[in-house]
Amino acid sequence: MDRYASPGDEAADRARQQERHYQLLSALQSLVKELPSSFQQRLSYTTLSDLALALLDGTVFEIVQGLLEIQHLTEKSLYNQRLRLQNEHRVLRQALRQKHLEAQQTCRPHNLPVLQATQQRELEALEHRIREEQQAMDRKIVLELDRKVADQQSTLEKAGVAGFYVTTNPQELTLQMNLLELIRKLQQRGWQGGKAAL
Repeated sequence: MDRYASPGDEAADRARQQERHYQLLSALQSLVKELPSSFQQRLSYTTLSDLALALLDGTVFEIVQGLLEIQHLTEKSLYNQRLRLQNEHRVLRQALRQKHLEAQQTCRPHNLPVLQATQQRELEALEHRIREEQQAMDRKIVLELDRKVADQQSTLEKAGVAGFYVTTNPQELTLQMNLLELIRKLQQRGWQGGKAAL
């Protein structure tokens, strides 16, 4: 058996690749029309052509799917961490209320105003602590999500996907999200292997 493709086979493969490239490019151009006009203007023919080339072998679809799964797992984990913190805070509030109630029940009437003032300070201190912990958790969540975005940008840039590089510029992030949406729509339409499912 001949291990090497003949020049005719190579030409046929190049022609098939070129045809798939044009089909992908055409599909991308159709999808871009669904985007807001401000983003349509930023997606040049060259950018779309480069994106179509990156999508040809299907690897980028797999990468995007993997990144999406990692993102969902990260979001779920962060959400659960925040829920745990909220539950801890709920338990702390209940315990403090119970402690205050028991103290008030055993307190002599003439000491009640002093006890209530002390309890109010304790409650305010607990609420301050809870606010601080929630803000720290929220900052942690934002930082973790920002790191995930940078990881995704870097991965897609290394994969040669047009328009992707590490940035925090809101306009560029929105453009990248639109590019990802185009890739996801192509994927949903069966383009993973470079051709649409019939």
